[in-house]
Amino acid sequence: MRGELLLVLLMVIGLIGQSHIIATAASLLLILKLTALDRFFPTVERRGLELGLLFLTIAVLVPFATNQIGLQDIVSLVTSWYGILALLGGAIATYMNRKGLQLLQLEPEMIVGLIVGSIFGIIFLKGVPVGPLMAAGIASVLVKSFVVFRKLN
Repeated sequence: MRGELLLVLLMVIGLIGQSHIIATAASLLLILKLTALDRFFPTVERRGLELGLLFLTIAVLVPFATNQIGLQDIVSLVTSWYGILALLGGAIATYMNRKGLQLLQLEPEMIVGLIVGSIFGIIFLKGVPVGPLMAAGIASVLVKSFVVFRKLN
């Protein structure tokens, strides 16, 4: 299947599934491809994740910049069970992201399944795409669990 057709298909799926992020991403890539700017694909592939994480981090840190969250809020949060669980959740998420990155480096073809699975989750489970690293981290845990389960049987 040609890349252009696949991008159009992803745009349609994104629109039907009300995932504006997937529809917009596919549209931008299609524009780059059709305007002969596809020479930037390697740069986008290499640096796109970093740029996306930068903007995500900026968005999450805005409450600090606007004084909606202060030092007292942080201290009271990290000294409560709720805050400790948030710290634990953040630590586990970053660990899983590392495992996801390792999985994608060893088996880059898994990205296809992760993308299709993410689209499925967006459309049918009303999920929110947070990125391929977390999806790959979860997939890594599932793969390891499957391997261990097979060895037990």
